[in-house]
Parts: sequence; structure tokens; C-alpha cells
Amino acid sequence: MNIQQLRYLHEIAKRGLNVSEAAAALYTSQPGVSKQVRLLEEELGITVFERSGKRLTGITEPGRQVLDIVARMLQDAGNLKRVGEEYAAEASGTLDVATTHTQARYLLPPVVKRFMERHPRVRLRLHQGNPHQVAGWVADGTADIGIATEALAEQPRLVTLPCYQWSHTVVAPRGHALLEERAIDLAALVRWPLITYDPTFTGRTKIDRAFERAGATPNIVLTAVDSDVIKTYVELGLGIGIIAEMAFDPARDTALAALAANHLFETNTTRLGIRRGGWLRRCDHDFIELFAPQLTRSVVEATLRGGGEDPGL
Repeated sequence: MNIQQLRYLHEIAKRGLNVSEAAAALYTSQPGVSKQVRLLEEELGITVFERSGKRLTGITEPGRQVLDIVARMLQDAGNLKRVGEEYAAEASGTLDVATTHTQARYLLPPVVKRFMERHPRVRLRLHQGNPHQVAGWVADGTADIGIATEALAEQPRLVTLPCYQWSHTVVAPRGHALLEERAIDLAALVRWPLITYDPTFTGRTKIDRAFERAGATPNIVLTAVDSDVIKTYVELGLGIGIIAEMAFDPARDTALAALAANHLFETNTTRLGIRRGGWLRRCDHDFIELFAPQLTRSVVEATLRGGGEDPGL
């Protein structure tokens, strides 16, 4: 048994039992992968993958247990490497952060700038996707840290911590009739075409829930995953926008006006996710604390050990 055989098993399972894709991802040949998997099964005395001819069709029950152990072993091997990087020399290597467009565009720029100034030898890679993709990337090891509003807490392979709370805001072109109302309510919003987030993004479930509770049916004419796209179409007069409050910048969005909507929609919590059992380097902790100062190294490590409480907000 060797670490490469374990990587083959893990990658095959990760790639939906597609041996060709697994081999390509690991820069090796399909026959070589298949041979090593067979050798490992013989050594273990069990069949990990169900087969139909040469094609893998499923995972056996003992195979599932083996793959769970393999995932932990590979994670620990990665942790060993990260410990070495931590103490061998000045912080270097790569930090992969998975997040959504709103976080990457509006919250992370000053954090990234300060981080790169502190750690010039660390290469920072941002992976942008929807919250479910962010959770998946952290869970499967593609990313070290995940930042999103929804879905992270639903992923059992992650430990999550709250970073900050925020509300939605309503945006309209300057001069729009809606801006003349002293206080907007849901009844006012349903009279206009609305432009907001895709159902999987940026607190959209809170928006839908508010209208459902009020028994109102919003006229959502356009959805997008990008706050800037939403604002662009609002500027064109195609509808009223509902966006995350941090996505409105008065200095840049001069063609728009914003109306507070925290009385209409529930507050959202942006969370940070880390793989259970993961080991974080000093530079990883620095990034976390730059983004959410209350998440100090001691708080994060206690939470990862299971001995700490969610610090709340």
C-alpha cells in the first residue's frame, strides 16, 4: 500500500467513478491507475468498486468505509506538508480561497491587499462560484477557506464560523417614483418589476421568504449572480433592484439611489468554512483575522478541535 494508490482511489470517487478523468487529473495513464487500484484491492482483500466489464459502476459497502479512511489519511498527509511549510521557512506556497462574487468584489479587496503586503511569497488564488460550489470546493480540498452567506453551514464536512451580518437594500434609478415614498414596504415593491439574485445566491432565500409570509407575489423579471449586473439593468430602467447592502457604493453608483430594506427582509450572516480536521498555517490564520477580526487563531483552533463555542456576532 502506498500514498499514490490512495490518491487514485480518492480521485476516482471524486470524479464520479470516471477512471480516465481521474488519471488525467493525476497526470498518469488510465491502465496504470486501474492496475494500482486492483493491486490495492487484492492487498486489502476486498472489492472497493463494483464493475461491469471494465467500467466502474458503483462503490461497495466496504469500499465506502475504505474511501472515508482514505480521505482522512490524505487530509492528514496534506496537513503534514503544511506543517513543514509553516516551520521550514518564511511563509510561502499557495492559499486558495473560495467565495462568491459579492464577497470577492466588495469585501475582500482591502483584505487581499493587506494580506499580500504581509505575505509576499504566498500566492493567493480566489475561486468564485455559488455558495454550494464554495462549500464543495472546501470540502473536497480544492480550497482551504470558504466564504459565503448560504450553504456552508449545510456541509457536514466543514466547520463554519460567523463573520458578519448584513441586510438587503433596494436600489432604483434616481428620479424613480418609488424614491418619493417615505417608507417602502413589500406592497410597494410588488407594483414594480424586480431584479435580484439567482435563487442560490446572496441571501435570496430571505427575499423569497419575506414575500411568501406577506402573501405577496413579486414580479421578478430578471435574476443574476452578480450585483454589478443587477445594478446595470436597474440603471437601464428595467426594474427595481434588491441587492446586498455592501454592494451599493454611493461614490460609484451615482445613477442609483438606495433605500434601506432591513425592515423588510431577515438579516443574513456571512460565514467562513474550513474542512473538519484541517490544519491551518500562520498565513491562513492571518487571512481569516484580516477578514473577520473576531476570529482569532485561538477561537478558530478551539472550534476546529470541537472545544470552542460559536463566537456569535
